[in-house]
Amino acid sequence: MRKSLMLLAIGAVLYQTSCTSKKEETKSEEVKFVVSNPVVKDTIITENYVSQIQSIQHIELRAQERGYVQKIYIDEGQHVKKGQLLFQIMPNLYKAEKQKAQAEANFAEIEYKNTQILADSNVVAANELAMAKAEYQKAMANLALADTHLKFTEIRAPFDGFIGRFEVRLGSYVEEGELLTSLSDNSKMWVYYNVPEAEYLDYKTKSTADENTKVELLMANNQTFDHTGVVETIIADFNNETGNIPFRASFPNPEGLLRHGETGNVIMKIPFKNALIIPQKATFEVLDKKYVFVVNEQDQVIQKEIQIKAELPHLFIVEDGLTVNDKILLEGIRMVKNEEKIHYELEQADKVLASLEMYAE
Repeated sequence: MRKSLMLLAIGAVLYQTSCTSKKEETKSEEVKFVVSNPVVKDTIITENYVSQIQSIQHIELRAQERGYVQKIYIDEGQHVKKGQLLFQIMPNLYKAEKQKAQAEANFAEIEYKNTQILADSNVVAANELAMAKAEYQKAMANLALADTHLKFTEIRAPFDGFIGRFEVRLGSYVEEGELLTSLSDNSKMWVYYNVPEAEYLDYKTKSTADENTKVELLMANNQTFDHTGVVETIIADFNNETGNIPFRASFPNPEGLLRHGETGNVIMKIPFKNALIIPQKATFEVLDKKYVFVVNEQDQVIQKEIQIKAELPHLFIVEDGLTVNDKILLEGIRMVKNEEKIHYELEQADKVLASLEMYAE
């Protein structure tokens, strides 16, 4: 009886094992992985750079003569016109100096004219006339100098712009060269941003001298500035510590929305011709290196390292490691092992990319 029961149990186990093996084999045969080829096409990547916004002209207004601030004709933040009077430094001393110089000039002029009459009558020698003329010219030079000092007590705007913060108040005593305020011309803004060396090289190799690269500005409130900017220049040297080089883009600012010292983000689009593109989901990382599984002629998946040149939403631009004819595994990356043989179906690359949110041209 016991032997019969044992035989039945062994038979059941063998039957169950056989069924399980057959199911696993059937399941293994039924699993088909999706593979596809890389795509070669022209595309554009969007780079985002932290930027510093500066006025096209931003200067400090300083006292040109010492004295007390007698009048302030404007207010902080006010827009002023070129030549408009801004500050008046107490001019009393310089007015007196000019009056003295004017009197001396008048006296010298009379002396010169009288000597001229005498010289014409041969009463005085020619050298006396020359001396009188030199004295007159010296007096006129002193008058011009006194007039200049007096004008220096008036601080006027050298160009149209916005007044900055006052550094002095009415009645303040200022020395020559002391800071009064600043003046900014915001009609056009210069926006500086730092570009890494590799991206700089990409930009230079993909742009021509005749084209102006257009950029956009994302302001601090995450709103895009209404006007498009143009990359005007690249500063001469790289920063050895950061490996970056400054770019400068200019933006028109007719509404005066942008102000000196603001920050934002420059959005720059870089074209890539004949870029080799694969979905990001086809890649995996091992020790900070990117890999894909490539299916060989024996239907085996082979782990292959790739170099990424740039990143798009859901996509990578591959610099090295793949060709357009390679068949890469798209899904089930975690289900396979290196050199494992698989069953697969090849899906058209265009269909794969169409299913992704791709921003390319």
